[in-house]
Amino acid sequence: MEFVVITGMSGAGKSCVMNALEDIGFFCVDNLPAQLIPVFAQLLTKSQEHPRVAVVTDVRAGQSFSELFDVFDTLKELQIPFKLMFLDADDDVLIKRYKETRRRHPLQGEAASVQQALTMERKMLSQARAKADYLLETSNLSAMQCRVRVLGMFSDKKEQTLHLHCMSFGFKHGIPNDADFVFDVRFLPNPFYVPELKHQTGLDEPVRDYVMNSDASKAFLQKLENFCDYAVELAQKEGRSQLIFAFGCTGGHHRSVTFAQLFYQHFQEKYRASVSHRDIMK
Repeated sequence: MEFVVITGMSGAGKSCVMNALEDIGFFCVDNLPAQLIPVFAQLLTKSQEHPRVAVVTDVRAGQSFSELFDVFDTLKELQIPFKLMFLDADDDVLIKRYKETRRRHPLQGEAASVQQALTMERKMLSQARAKADYLLETSNLSAMQCRVRVLGMFSDKKEQTLHLHCMSFGFKHGIPNDADFVFDVRFLPNPFYVPELKHQTGLDEPVRDYVMNSDASKAFLQKLENFCDYAVELAQKEGRSQLIFAFGCTGGHHRSVTFAQLFYQHFQEKYRASVSHRDIMK
């Protein structure tokens, strides 16, 4: 049985993740108190009815949430393998989401403001974030982009457990917080200054050809592939579940998209891989 425990900051997108997992065959339960997770896992293991299961537990459960790591120890004693997924987002993004939905933060009864509630919650969740097998930072992700990332993580197309995600971004919009490796490709030829290419993206063949026609681009690609292949090899030996490679250019439209796509194609031959382009529509 594939068993995933999902937690994270309130408003970071756990509902979106659960919907995506349900669509690929996961049996999902939201807001399960931490102390009930081992009992629930045992029942499902005995029934063998659901091969893929995901549960959400977070601060809505109240004091029982503090028992989460005792629960993990119990799961290990019961020899029930599991993965921990953590969802996060910047405080200003979470505050904006709460204002838009007009919902109340679960800890706001103990805090005077949403910001104070988030500070309390982040302190409570710090250990879970540090130990997560999967970290999904949703500050700059739309609901659809979040869905794509989740489907990439848990797609069963490949037998390998390591998931590799390639993403493009624009430095002027900020560096992605969840990236394991960030590569700057701003020194490569820029299609933005070619009138007929300016309004195209790295998803278009003329842009890719322009970027990769440079000797510097070809040499950089080869050296970077060697480095990333070695990094992936080491990550597998360590038992990592996920690696995120982020490629950045100025705006996130041309060079970064080209390289994210090239590395996605490179990894896709051997691993579970996915790709996203954070700022391509900005």
